[in-house]
Amino acid sequence: MSIIGIIPARYASTRFPGKPLVEIKGKSMIQRVYEQACKANLLELVIIATDDERIAKHCEAFDAKVVITKAGHPSGTDRCFEAYKLNGQKFDQVLNIQGDEPFLDPAQINSLAEACNKEVEIATQMIKCNDHTVLFDKGEVKIILNSNNEALYFSRNVIPFIKGVDEKDWHKHYNYYRHVGMYAYRTDVLEKITQLKPSALELAESLEQLRWLEHGYKVKCVETTFDSHCVDTPEDIEKVIRLMNIK
Repeated sequence: MSIIGIIPARYASTRFPGKPLVEIKGKSMIQRVYEQACKANLLELVIIATDDERIAKHCEAFDAKVVITKAGHPSGTDRCFEAYKLNGQKFDQVLNIQGDEPFLDPAQINSLAEACNKEVEIATQMIKCNDHTVLFDKGEVKIILNSNNEALYFSRNVIPFIKGVDEKDWHKHYNYYRHVGMYAYRTDVLEKITQLKPSALELAESLEQLRWLEHGYKVKCVETTFDSHCVDTPEDIEKVIRLMNIK
């Protein structure tokens, strides 16, 4: 099973323009993500996909492989597919690595890569939710699963509703999971899902993975113990450094 890791890196960001180039303890965020991804031994190749020459030049300076993609992609998934085509090499799977998680653990990448096989169309990760506040945070996407750990639905709301139990205790009565970061796509499936138009559920929840479910694609969910620490705003940098105990 051959797998390529692709890191989408846009310059434009509503909350944090130029985010990939921000320095964190002596290295840019995109360099940290790239170096962590390269430590994952189940990836045959790691490339960075960007729409910005400043990011491209910076990445080339630390010897990363970079491809320049179009600026108008609606999602990282679409950018990944264009980058895959531009790279020109054939792989069985494409692993979409978030460019805003500078302290991503390579073992987390390997864990998702291990779930990839010819039968798996799309795979992603989840982590058990044992905290009431996190569970009811609408910024955290919850996953509803079938018996094969395939996603039935993704939602910003808490599903299922537990009748007759105080909301603060729901997580004690049901195994809730929330979505974590990366995706792996079988390359033929990646091509197909990028041709789909936005769906009603996707637009309602602002979650592109609902488009795939609405069109009948299966999303395998792999449990991880590695939490996701994203940098969405400048304030998040110090928070992530504290959480990861980086000196």
